[in-house]
Amino acid sequence: MSSEKVMIFDTTLRDGEQAAGSRLGVREKLEIARQLARLGVDIIEAGFPISSPKDFEAVQLLSREIHGPIICALSRAIIADIDACGKALAKAKKSRIHTGLGVSDIHIAGKFSDDKYGKTLEEKKAKAIEMAIAAVKHAKQYTDDVEFYTEDSGRAQPEYLFQILEAVIDAGATVLNIPDTTGYAIPYEFGVLIKNIKERVPNIDKATISVHCHDDLGMAVANSLAGVRNGARQVECTINGVGERAGNAAMEEVVMAIRTRKDFFDIDTNIESKHFYRTSRMVAEMLGFDVPPNKAVVGTNAFAHSSGIHVDGVLKKRETYEIMTPEDVGSPKSRVVLTARTGRHGVRHRLEELGYSLTAEELEHVYARFLDVADKKKEVFNEDLVAIITDEVRTIEHVYDLEYLHVVCETAKQPTATVKIKTADGLAEATANGDGPVDAAYLAICNAIGLCPRIEKYSIRAVTEGKDAMGEATVRIRNDYGSFIGRGVSTDIIEASAKAYVDAINRMVTIENQDNQKTKE
Repeated sequence: MSSEKVMIFDTTLRDGEQAAGSRLGVREKLEIARQLARLGVDIIEAGFPISSPKDFEAVQLLSREIHGPIICALSRAIIADIDACGKALAKAKKSRIHTGLGVSDIHIAGKFSDDKYGKTLEEKKAKAIEMAIAAVKHAKQYTDDVEFYTEDSGRAQPEYLFQILEAVIDAGATVLNIPDTTGYAIPYEFGVLIKNIKERVPNIDKATISVHCHDDLGMAVANSLAGVRNGARQVECTINGVGERAGNAAMEEVVMAIRTRKDFFDIDTNIESKHFYRTSRMVAEMLGFDVPPNKAVVGTNAFAHSSGIHVDGVLKKRETYEIMTPEDVGSPKSRVVLTARTGRHGVRHRLEELGYSLTAEELEHVYARFLDVADKKKEVFNEDLVAIITDEVRTIEHVYDLEYLHVVCETAKQPTATVKIKTADGLAEATANGDGPVDAAYLAICNAIGLCPRIEKYSIRAVTEGKDAMGEATVRIRNDYGSFIGRGVSTDIIEASAKAYVDAINRMVTIENQDNQKTKE
């Protein structure tokens, strides 16, 4: 692995938070910042101190509490902004002030329209360079680490951009942020821009080139990578690509592209990528934005396979259709999604995971029924497979029947459940206390029949509407023979839960009895 590194500059707490409809509190920023530190980001842009008292407080708090990453604060090329950054960052062990201004003709003409900046565009451009130099020199009074952004570099006149970059490096800037602020650039074009900066800014060896790309045309990650390929050694990005308008470059995509294609980039980052999935979900929850299922790297479908050809390939050799592993990014393991396109190999694999071993003939019967069900549903779930097995292969005996259930719940007291279970020997009755009414019912059932298999999964859902809605409980249990799923339906969800547990136990006992009979024969 290459020893050269690309620095990862996270701006989730600043630019990412500017996404419409989102807002983070000070404590939420601190919690995310702690996770970003675990992730291994090099720089955390904590906020824009002069913009609001809350942003100032957030930068101040992160400066005190976060250790490891550089804590950065944003400012315009205005003295008051820079002073606010200096004060907010005063307690940081490693601090950076990120200042700058617009450099495209569009930005300069619009933002410096007042005649005090000059009457002509050329006069305004000259004034902008003066302001940039003054801003960097003022920021150097607070920290040696000063980053300068040239806003809207993607639409700026190159010669003017080179001129202002040379000037701010001479003034003491250590990092140059080249933003594609409006997401206007094309990867080839943006890569050439970074290459030209390296070749045509005389003092560029004294500063690090950074890229900050937006996703208006869906090319933020591609543009960022083009920048890295051509000499940028810092990428500014956000978790999940959140940010203004269509968002920023997604950190997880940039990092995993560099890491997965190290043969192409010959470089790496300091990121501990196994924390990506957890960090993605934390940011999504706090900002109130769901992660799309098809999101690269961290989406729920990123390691899901449905097509029969894909499923067969992945089950035989993972690398056939996966260029990285779920473990690389801390995601749940690869999963096969059962649909009408899934072949026999995928269905058999899932059945084996559930503890079922079928003959070739039995598999054909199950697969034919599976296709009937799959044609009517987007996805066939484990519970559907178990029901198909029951109908096509297994005859489930009612070894136990729930005859009576009584549950008492009182505030500040443990729930108590009493059950009567019909068995081959008559009625078995038992009472138990539990952490909740369902737990109490399950423990009472265990005591009555003398079996207590481990519960792997429990869920309850409404299958009809209204106050008298029917509730369907599903429970999955496991023993040495495998995994067994039971269902129960009732207007009383506790009763439905108890029926599901008994149903699962009946399936378990039936399979055990059938297998024991085969062994004797």
